[in-house]
Amino acid sequence: MVMTPDNPMFRRLELMQRRWQVMLTDRKQFDSHIQTVAQNLLPRQSRFFSSDRNRGGDRNQSIIDSAGTQALRILSAGMMAGMTSPARPWFKLDVADPQLAKDPEVKRWLHEVTQMMLRIFRKSNTYNSLHFMYRELGGFGTGCSVLQPDFNNVIHHSTMTFGEYALALDDKGQVNTLGREFELDIMQAVSWFGVENLSVGARNAYDQSNYGHKITVLHVIEPRVDRDIRKKDAVNMAWKSCYAELGTEGTKKNSEGMLRESGYKDFPALAPRWDVLFNDTYGSSPGMDALGDILQLQQEQYRKSEGIDYQARPPLQVPSSLKDNDANFLPGGVSYYDGAGPNSGIRTAFDVRLDLQYLLADITEVKSRINSAFYADMFLMLASLDKTNMTATEVAERHEEKLLMLGPVLERLHNEMLSPLIENTFSRMVEVGIVPPPPEALDGVELDVEFVSMLAQAQRAVGVNSVDRLIGHIGVLANAKPDVVDTFDADKSVEKYADMLGVDPELIIPSEQVMLIRKQRAQQQQAAAAAETADKAAGAIQKLGGVDTSGVNPNAGADLLSL
Repeated sequence: MVMTPDNPMFRRLELMQRRWQVMLTDRKQFDSHIQTVAQNLLPRQSRFFSSDRNRGGDRNQSIIDSAGTQALRILSAGMMAGMTSPARPWFKLDVADPQLAKDPEVKRWLHEVTQMMLRIFRKSNTYNSLHFMYRELGGFGTGCSVLQPDFNNVIHHSTMTFGEYALALDDKGQVNTLGREFELDIMQAVSWFGVENLSVGARNAYDQSNYGHKITVLHVIEPRVDRDIRKKDAVNMAWKSCYAELGTEGTKKNSEGMLRESGYKDFPALAPRWDVLFNDTYGSSPGMDALGDILQLQQEQYRKSEGIDYQARPPLQVPSSLKDNDANFLPGGVSYYDGAGPNSGIRTAFDVRLDLQYLLADITEVKSRINSAFYADMFLMLASLDKTNMTATEVAERHEEKLLMLGPVLERLHNEMLSPLIENTFSRMVEVGIVPPPPEALDGVELDVEFVSMLAQAQRAVGVNSVDRLIGHIGVLANAKPDVVDTFDADKSVEKYADMLGVDPELIIPSEQVMLIRKQRAQQQQAAAAAETADKAAGAIQKLGGVDTSGVNPNAGADLLSL
């Protein structure tokens, strides 16, 4: 097949490359700023050229004081532990209907599927990917990962750093298109696409065992507008995924550079932004907010080092007679010369007793601002507490202001990263057939996701605090007016409180079973009361048996029994 402009397959590749160039042009407006942030905060993250892979060398030379990098490390670790901790549940599946949510079978099924999903996340590279994206979000304001199906682990994340990808938005300001350009060595390319789909040059390199040969691949995921919705094959799914080998004149099979075309039912890319203006594609970050302080800190640390150097190794004024003589200026060193006059000795060029206290104080203040920008004080508080059973309520009480500022970020990450992750994973579980049969009550019911991580609970701790205050208030009033307790529904309070805290539903007995337990308890209490009454009556009769009534019956007990 000849590669000509009127060839429809050539047209597809041309449109794909044009789409990529438009996305790349939009992103390049952010590149310079991101490169500055990366240079001073994350020098080993960000790749703006496909050849940057495995690039070593000294890339940390701009960082004199690593306070910013350490604060970002605390932020990413804190977000990981607070939002998606592998050690505890951080979400649960739910339904919108409150009555249906109380159904014991529904609760058990939702809990079982939630636990299955958490096991999949632990088995796959999900948590490694999430931690990496938290670091990207804190530094560059945008993270990105493509969720791919995996035979062994159900899902697998292909995570990218800023510069490797470009994004585009839909009319609602949501990311719906991803493009990326990257390099593959020849063995990787053969594994991904098969040798028969590669270009002539790539196939020759493979045949000649030239394993150092690399190809540049363009990958674009975007909405498919020309699909047949009646078909469910890969090329008619809602999102299309196209790979092309760049810098070639075509391949043996398709002659226009297309390596593979497939599709996805749901948009597979997770592209969260830390904070973003509407219709902006890329987000802003704490690293951007703290960049001025980070640059100031590097400058001040450099000046402090200069001041210390001046005092440790001051500039000297030396008699010219020593110009061609050996002089030992090391500590304890001695140099001999013939001097003339009382002031002909070696002395410092000027007084080097510098006062660095003002500089040290400002460095401390700058570091404090950097830590504040990255919420390091809040996350360090969580990590440094001696007790390990701190509740979300205590978190909210200790750092209410910080949590208030972090709230919009959590909501955005829930919507743009965690909810799509859970939905895509559930769809994949359904595809591979590992989801247990749902109860009939869930037929046609849409599932919801409720986040129960430490930070999510802390955001909702106002509701928990209000329940606590209400219970405490009722307890105070009950001392003076005991019947006030009748106004409080204790059963509902337990259910609501458990839902707020994300407690395992298996720990809460269903209301129907509670009613049965109470009915049995009441019957047992009635039987016990009746037995106690009978015992008392028998005892009274026994005592009356010794009383002489001087009548027909021999005693008072007999009198009572004859009534």
